[in-house]
Amino acid sequence: MSPAKISLSRALRISSGDVVALVGGGGKTSAMFRLANELSQASPSPLRVLVTTTTRIFATQIKLAPSFVTFDPARQSLADLRPDLQTACEQHGQVLLIGQADAGSGKALGVAPGVIDALAASGWFDVILIEADGSRMHPFKAPAKHEPQIPASTTLVVPVVGIDALGRPLADKHVHRASLVSQLSHTPLDQPVTLETVAKVLTHPRGGLKSVPSSARVATLLNKVENKDQLGLAQALADHLLATPRLESVVIGAVGHAGETKRSDLEIRPTVSEVRGRTAAVILAAGGSTRFGSPKQLARWQGQTFIERAAETALASQAEPVIVVLGAEAGQSQALLQDQPVQIVVNPNWANGQSSSMAAGLAALPDNVQAVVFLLVDLPGITPSMVDLLIDRHRQTLAPLVWPEYQGRRGHPILFDRSLFPDLRRVRGDTGGRPVVMAYQDRAERVQVDDPAIIQDIDRPEDLSRASNR
Repeated sequence: MSPAKISLSRALRISSGDVVALVGGGGKTSAMFRLANELSQASPSPLRVLVTTTTRIFATQIKLAPSFVTFDPARQSLADLRPDLQTACEQHGQVLLIGQADAGSGKALGVAPGVIDALAASGWFDVILIEADGSRMHPFKAPAKHEPQIPASTTLVVPVVGIDALGRPLADKHVHRASLVSQLSHTPLDQPVTLETVAKVLTHPRGGLKSVPSSARVATLLNKVENKDQLGLAQALADHLLATPRLESVVIGAVGHAGETKRSDLEIRPTVSEVRGRTAAVILAAGGSTRFGSPKQLARWQGQTFIERAAETALASQAEPVIVVLGAEAGQSQALLQDQPVQIVVNPNWANGQSSSMAAGLAALPDNVQAVVFLLVDLPGITPSMVDLLIDRHRQTLAPLVWPEYQGRRGHPILFDRSLFPDLRRVRGDTGGRPVVMAYQDRAERVQVDDPAIIQDIDRPEDLSRASNR
């Protein structure tokens, strides 16, 4: 199966109730209108979308909206606007709200953040999208003192940068407010813009994180990624960015640019190459191993205990953090892992079944984790590359489930997207994640592999003897 492409709205995990502010440069206006098109045409449940700005907007950009309403706070109230806004939404699913137009400059004023907060509280719209600063059509910028203007009701902030900024001289010809970028990144003016330059600005409290509400999520968009070389640069930049815990994820793709002036340029089509975020590994090693006769986590295979091998596998993969859930014989297992950079969680209720250990692992996950791979301690043949295959497929699809298959048989480990965490927390008994797997199996991504290790779990001593002799 070839990986499915991801829409921008899905990549950013936008849902009803979100207020989304886009900042930075490199195509954020086009990204905003693409989001409006996707959300207002979503099947089977289209959303009512308000598009607006707290900065100025060009007449050519206004044309990207199917309809717009002008607001003059000196003579109008929001109640006066409601009929026009709702009629436009009923006809098109979306509406652009702007301030008064300046005939001389061809620009329209933005809307005050407080007005957007009032609209967010009104319930008239499902999603509000806001362009919260300007970039003069440059791919990269640093914000001035007066910007960005982000409403307090914002739930998601999306710093945007065009990958074509990399390698260009740090000068006002290529970068908006180049001197501020130089100050924040310690990159000399006229020197090439590097990965480190962009990462430092996007993650700086006076850069990409400026004025972000404390409760808002932050997901960066790396735009204009159109070939393999640019994808490699974007992936490397994403790794730099994700060193900052405040950033939830990095979306990589080609979702439009400042030169697009017609709605036809923003037709609905897959636009995202991948979404890079943090995938944790949770090793379930708490059971008493009744059928095996002794705790399997302490059994040995190829010179290591099962628990040591599982930890080594997880740590050698792209998964981070690595959490180990212990129960039976927790003291001995913990001693074996004392020098490993893993987080130990002891489940006092391990006898209640695997689901209790799964819940303990989920409870230990940081809020910024986007997915989790559950590794069973009794499959010692699993390799780091197997874990990485699942992580890579999830980045390309954001599928709720990703698992490996050998000759048509589902194996382990299994990756669960964060959207399934609430379902996993409701599971009880010794079933692990099986009820959730069965409920969402039609939407799973299946990675075909040639390694039977994914289905060779060790339940009895004779299983270990056979595995050791292979």
